[in-house]
Amino acid sequence: MTSAARDPYTGRLDALVVEGRTVRDRALLQARGEVVRGAADTVARALAALPPDVGRVEVDMSEVTFMDTSGLECLDVLGEYGRRRGVPVAVTGWRGQPRRVLELVGLDDTDPLPAAPFAGSPVRNASAVARERAEQLGSLRAEIAQLRHAIDSRPVIDQARGILMAAHSCTPEQAWHVLREASQRTNTKLREVAGALIASTAPGGPPPSGALRAALRAAVARHVPPPPAAGDGTAR
Repeated sequence: MTSAARDPYTGRLDALVVEGRTVRDRALLQARGEVVRGAADTVARALAALPPDVGRVEVDMSEVTFMDTSGLECLDVLGEYGRRRGVPVAVTGWRGQPRRVLELVGLDDTDPLPAAPFAGSPVRNASAVARERAEQLGSLRAEIAQLRHAIDSRPVIDQARGILMAAHSCTPEQAWHVLREASQRTNTKLREVAGALIASTAPGGPPPSGALRAALRAAVARHVPPPPAAGDGTAR
């Protein structure tokens, strides 16, 4: 059972796989791959395939290599299964980045599922917990989105820096300062400045806007020392 999940950093497909077996009345599930969008459906299908007389579910997460906020959805699916069936569900073996996600949202990184309110036990009011989890989820989603945007932007910015280094014989750090100052001067996102510069170097490519050209010239003048005059440094 897999989710068609795409690695957001390398582009490789590393779908979540949930394999299971039963030992007496225990269901032992092994999760492997990445817990991203679509993973909750994979977990739900794995649970639906379990025998109806299962008395306990144990999920091993030790082979999960990456997890975003979809992991919280998976925990909700597992918790709901335990409450609905009246069986304990344990999710253990957290390692690396997935474990860090649990820490960020304030969950137990040994077994993040709270004790399930089994049949006959009182169900506590979880509205405050639900609100807190929703706030943590929103914050974590925003952080992950920012990280992905930064990673996606890096190749474009590095290519633009290379163009400036070749054109002005400057260092990588100087090229970075030129791009950043041009971005600030024109109130344009750094990635857009880099993209415009790259596009202008293609055959027949559109030149940067007048404002951006002026900002780049000013930034180069500030951050890139002029080449030494002919004869400087020669022996007399």
